[in-house]
Amino acid sequence: MRVLKTIGVLALALVVVGLLAGGGIVWLLHSYSRGLPDYAQLADYEPPVVSRIHAGDGRLLAEFATEKRVFVPVTAMPRRVIDAFLSAEDKTFFEHPGIDVPGIAAALVRNIMHAGTDRRPVGASTITQQVTKNFLLTDAVSYRRKIREILLAFRIERALSKRRILELYLNQIYLGLGSYGVAAAAINYFNKSLDELTVAEAAFLAGLPKAPNNYNPKRRPKAARARRDYVIGRMLADGHIAEAEAALARTGPVTLKPPDEVLVAKAEHFVEEVRRELAARFGETQLYGGGLSVRTTLDPRLQAEADRALRSGLIAYDRRHGWRGPVARIDADLPIAAQLSRIEIAGMPDRWRLAAVDLVTDTAAGIRLASGARGTIPLDRLRWARKRLEDLSRGPAVVRVSDVLARGDVVAVEPLAAADDGGAEAGERTGYALRQIPDIDGALVALDPHTGRVLALTGGFSFEASEFNRATQARRQPGSAFKPFVYLAALDHEFTPSTLVLDAPFVIDQGPGMGKWKPSNYTRRFYGPSPMRIGIEKSRNLMTVRVAQRIGMDAVARYAERLGVVDRLPRILSMSLGAGETTLLRLTTAYAMLVNGGRRIVPTFLDRIQDRNGKTVFRHDGRLCPGCTEIAWSGQAEPDLPDTRERVADPGSAYQVVSMLEGVVQRGTGRRIRAVGKPLAGKTGTTNDNRDTWFIGFSPDLAVGVFVGFDSPKSLGRSETGSSVAAPVFRDFMEAALKDRPATPFRIPPGIRLVRVDTTTGLVARGPGRGVILEAFKPGTEPVSAAPVIGNGTAPAADNPATPGRRRDLY
Repeated sequence: MRVLKTIGVLALALVVVGLLAGGGIVWLLHSYSRGLPDYAQLADYEPPVVSRIHAGDGRLLAEFATEKRVFVPVTAMPRRVIDAFLSAEDKTFFEHPGIDVPGIAAALVRNIMHAGTDRRPVGASTITQQVTKNFLLTDAVSYRRKIREILLAFRIERALSKRRILELYLNQIYLGLGSYGVAAAAINYFNKSLDELTVAEAAFLAGLPKAPNNYNPKRRPKAARARRDYVIGRMLADGHIAEAEAALARTGPVTLKPPDEVLVAKAEHFVEEVRRELAARFGETQLYGGGLSVRTTLDPRLQAEADRALRSGLIAYDRRHGWRGPVARIDADLPIAAQLSRIEIAGMPDRWRLAAVDLVTDTAAGIRLASGARGTIPLDRLRWARKRLEDLSRGPAVVRVSDVLARGDVVAVEPLAAADDGGAEAGERTGYALRQIPDIDGALVALDPHTGRVLALTGGFSFEASEFNRATQARRQPGSAFKPFVYLAALDHEFTPSTLVLDAPFVIDQGPGMGKWKPSNYTRRFYGPSPMRIGIEKSRNLMTVRVAQRIGMDAVARYAERLGVVDRLPRILSMSLGAGETTLLRLTTAYAMLVNGGRRIVPTFLDRIQDRNGKTVFRHDGRLCPGCTEIAWSGQAEPDLPDTRERVADPGSAYQVVSMLEGVVQRGTGRRIRAVGKPLAGKTGTTNDNRDTWFIGFSPDLAVGVFVGFDSPKSLGRSETGSSVAAPVFRDFMEAALKDRPATPFRIPPGIRLVRVDTTTGLVARGPGRGVILEAFKPGTEPVSAAPVIGNGTAPAADNPATPGRRRDLY
């Protein structure tokens, strides 16, 4: 009886203890279940994916991402990759309910045994638990976090399929080298897609989740190989590979192959414009994690030529004004390479190097590079470096190297084999040319005049030195480059290219206490009555002012605003000489609307944007084109797209301006451009004291603008104008851009009549001869006799006050 009683008491005690334990467990689970994150979001979770920016021909330009990830559905992942990760991380993944009970028990025993030591507790996490931790919890090492992780793992297993959980895991994990997800890691470590990975490579990647930095093959090759071989052994034990495959996979170290350089020629200013527009349109989160696929308008070949032409032009100007001295000085008696490595000069072209002068003779300078290599700068390669004087002129000629360099000078040099001034022997490697980073800057933009697609844009000499984009952000006075819009307005107000305008002194009272405004021509001379064409070809300021005075500044301003040169132009006469401020991109776009026949275009850097699922979310050309979706041509008619562009100028007037601008190139201030040998038109622009220089022009299918000036406006020097500074850049670019294109003439709209006229009088010529050209007239406007001279005895109009003239326009 006593034994039975004892057994009963023990049984009752066990029941009570069991009830208490069960209650405690229920209370514990209830306590830890409160406030758990919402795991249902994982069903529709889309991890951050890199956004890619492509050039117009599809080549990669840039990538934007906070986490560089390539999302790959689990159904598209090779079985070899999945097996490697399962063997390394969770071999019973497809059998367990979310946690590995034997593994947790073993981990608990180990943690109890190591209690009180410095060892980090182990957790025996399954892939489901790792998904829970990565997406919903933190990395905190605590039993509370572990219990919450287990609870969530059970719930996730009931809510999601095993394949979905595996997909989340393989696309989310960080694997080192900036790689988020297994697909990005395959590219960054081995430059391969997932289906190209070998057993050894897949095993190496599968061994990384535990501690990517500990198994970096560059820093810890032995640890990387040991971890790879461990995973290979696990794959063999789990039956995923055969013995022969395992033996082959274990041979050799872990060898990395970095990704190929697939980016096109640098287009940093262009890409930054794209980045700003995407951020404004979609927001930073979508830009850096939305997986956008962006097709831009960039033409890589034209971009490379734009960079080359602008840099060459800026260097040529800089060399014309002499040597500013070394970029730094060091002690040539101390280790030179170490001193050079501490000097950073932003903005040097790729081929240029920093060098220190360690020997000077009359005929050459010996130099040392940071790499330790030696070289020489021959006298002939630094003769250009005459001292720059205060007025931007140059000092005496260089007759010996010591006139320019001294021992300890740190200078920029370029290998003669790559120097742009020629003269290097084939294969020569020790000779260098002296170089100097220009302190002047500029921009070049090229666009399609029919669509507004920006084909090339370079906003300065170096994006590294300055991210400021002088094509889109610099607001400067265009000078005479504004004049075509004055003449366009005049041609719509009964003027013709042959209308005589007086070129004579012009004085206007600016109001009480403000003195008189007296614009003048660049030459300071007056030429009397001249055809309006001459006014633009020779950039005559006084003729332009009189034309603007006659038609009224209201008319001029309306045209400038309609073509997008400015948003609001003050109604004052000096604005007709380009005193208002605009950007290079806006001015070039306005010129493009002249050559396209007066149709509005909007400059764009974007052709099309697709989201992560391939759906088009933006397209610059919004016209519907059902026939454009055909996969192949099988004799059907070509799609007929409507021209929906708004008419902003009369096509006849626009062509007359184009014809006069062609005369600028043939006979006027843009004569340097004739060397291209193709039909080109354009206009120079220079502001007061030669502070800003421009050339804006076009061929029938390409509009190009060039601006050159100092970021803090100051004179470029005597005789430095748009003709000598900006026009050569335009010429060099157009020569390369049109090299393989036929000489296409400018398109003449219907109704325009070409009549032989005398360029001096503007009257109809009796036959060909010197000074006779084909002039463009609208029907009924051909000159039949001498007409009155505009501005001859005409008083200034009351509604056209002059501005307080901060600048006068030159050419």
